[in-house]
Amino acid sequence: MNERPTALVTGASRGVGAAVARALAPTHHVILGGRDRDALAEMAAGLPDARPWPVELTEITQADVAGVERLDVLVHSAGIGTLGRIADQPADVWRRTMEVNVIAVAELTRLLLPALRRAGGHVVCVNSGSGQRANAEWGSYGASKFALKAFADALRLEEPELRVTTVYPGRTDTDMQRSVRDYEGGAYEPDEYLKPETVARAVLAAVNAGPDAHLTELTVRPRGGRVT
Repeated sequence: MNERPTALVTGASRGVGAAVARALAPTHHVILGGRDRDALAEMAAGLPDARPWPVELTEITQADVAGVERLDVLVHSAGIGTLGRIADQPADVWRRTMEVNVIAVAELTRLLLPALRRAGGHVVCVNSGSGQRANAEWGSYGASKFALKAFADALRLEEPELRVTTVYPGRTDTDMQRSVRDYEGGAYEPDEYLKPETVARAVLAAVNAGPDAHLTELTVRPRGGRVT
């Protein structure tokens, strides 16, 4: 029997999810969730105690989590964002964004609640500054992140034996940020953004806060960088 606590991280093949997985790896058995089978296998090979879990989160079923009997940490890091004016975004964009950023999170958590309850576990939702204020041309993404906050707040009230943390990073040096800057027509300035490892340290701070502490929300912003 594995004596290490177990953590499941979604979006673990790159960006913030990969950084969180690496941060947890020294102390946890890490389940690496994502769609890119090869990237997950490569990640797992470089960690001391990890296994890939290739899955389409929007199609998750009970069978996909059948082997997870006890779960100490669940980190929701997978997410998508399509920028555009409300006048220009059809319903399909809104549906897909909500499916990935909210509904898949809710369903995966629901399926894993028995395992989380056994461990008195911790759910961490990697949100965004867009989950704290609305911005023009971020409507569908922002709405999904506001909904993710509501999900975390409700879960915290309904499952008092669990800890539930929402982390709100500002702009972060990831592939998604490159797409954002392409859309905005601006230069990509990684020194102005958070590093994925910095966001991962915030997640780790919440996880390691101690049994008597419950960090419910953490906001992380680049020093002197962009706010959004």
